[in-house]
Amino acid sequence: MTSPRVVVIGTGYVGLTTGACLASLGHAVVCADADQDKVDRLARGRIDILEPGLAELVTSGTAAGRLTCVGTSEKAFGRFLRNAEIVFLCVPTPMGAGGLADLGILETVVRQISELLPPGCTVVTKSTVPVGTATRLTQLLRRDDVSVVSNPEFLREGTAVRDFLHPDRVVVGSADREAAERVAALYEPLRAPIVLTDAASAELIKYAANCFLAVKLSYANAIAELCDRAGADVADVAAGMGFDRRIGKEFLAPGPGWGGSCLPKDTSALLQLADSMDFEFRLVRAAIDTNIRQHKRVVDKIREVVTGTRLGSMSGVRLALLGLTFKAGTNDLRDSPALAVAALLREAGAELVAYDPAVDSADSRIAGLPFPVTDDPHQAARGADAIVVLTEWPEFRELDWHRLATVVRTPVVVDTRNLLDASSLSRAGFGWTGLGKPPRSAMATVPPSRRAVEAVPTPVTTPA
Repeated sequence: MTSPRVVVIGTGYVGLTTGACLASLGHAVVCADADQDKVDRLARGRIDILEPGLAELVTSGTAAGRLTCVGTSEKAFGRFLRNAEIVFLCVPTPMGAGGLADLGILETVVRQISELLPPGCTVVTKSTVPVGTATRLTQLLRRDDVSVVSNPEFLREGTAVRDFLHPDRVVVGSADREAAERVAALYEPLRAPIVLTDAASAELIKYAANCFLAVKLSYANAIAELCDRAGADVADVAAGMGFDRRIGKEFLAPGPGWGGSCLPKDTSALLQLADSMDFEFRLVRAAIDTNIRQHKRVVDKIREVVTGTRLGSMSGVRLALLGLTFKAGTNDLRDSPALAVAALLREAGAELVAYDPAVDSADSRIAGLPFPVTDDPHQAARGADAIVVLTEWPEFRELDWHRLATVVRTPVVVDTRNLLDASSLSRAGFGWTGLGKPPRSAMATVPPSRRAVEAVPTPVTTPA
């Protein structure tokens, strides 16, 4: 393998994307994971992650000899570590007690590799970690000849490969400037802006960015509720806001709430950091509260559509849920707002059947769900009192809505993503209700050629 020798520990979304993309830039990379079965599947070209372009990069990198996958229990792993110049730590840092990130796995890995690292090696935290983690890892390593660098990721699930290869910026922080510049040099082919800073600032940049997006999404959902009350159209409001370059068009679409593997734990972690410094971060707390309230608001909207009042009984009401993943383009169910809404609907007495194009009915992750998941949207809709769109999968636009109208009990769609075209559904015999929009938007009846501006909001996206 050619220099620089890069080892990536962890082959989840962040680790595998980092390794495969760095290999595509010409670097020699080893991806290691404690899950030997996963490593064996990678060696056979099987990628568990639904991520456009990732499988192709792994395959091409492996074929070119620039990408190697090993298990951390293999002897080869130790050999690679002893020759490594840069080691990326991409292991899980889930939400722990009180909302803080749990660094247990990260710290265990650092202890395990400490004595194997060669002098002059640089250890890089790619996982999202609390401010002060670089200092903590430096103490755990007990190696004056090994530097620690913070290089946070800004990858969105569903566009992770594109985000890595076309970044808005690359953030690198360390007390060792030379080590930071060594890590930054890996990204030179991307010609992206480089932010060189101290480790604490780099760690905080990730939290600050994600929490700002959470605030923006909660704001968009609050505006959608105001539109409902005022009779305004949130698509037009979002379009009018988005043209302001100070605001931007992204993250202005309403939805059932934000979720995924990053925003919930990062907002909680930032609150914990603020609390530890005797600072009441009311804005972030309000964003979290608004997000939780949004789940209930969506349920109230569904209840009103199905029963005619927000106080009506949902007992025995059958609902077909379209979408379970936290957003389109991924098979990730972690902290999905769709599941949060589903739980509240079940609590209210509704009977649920779900369909998601990225979730197989045999998927072990859905084994604990208290409602069935089918591989056929028509089966999900059979006998339903309403169809509820919870994830913005573009495939839902292409469903045979005329056929669906023949199998539902009541042809009504509650579109929590404002994904579908009301006029098309009307022609299929469906009534349509969205968030922050009149039940039948006047805008939808205007031919596209007569519209001054296409008022379609950017789909809700998250950075991870």
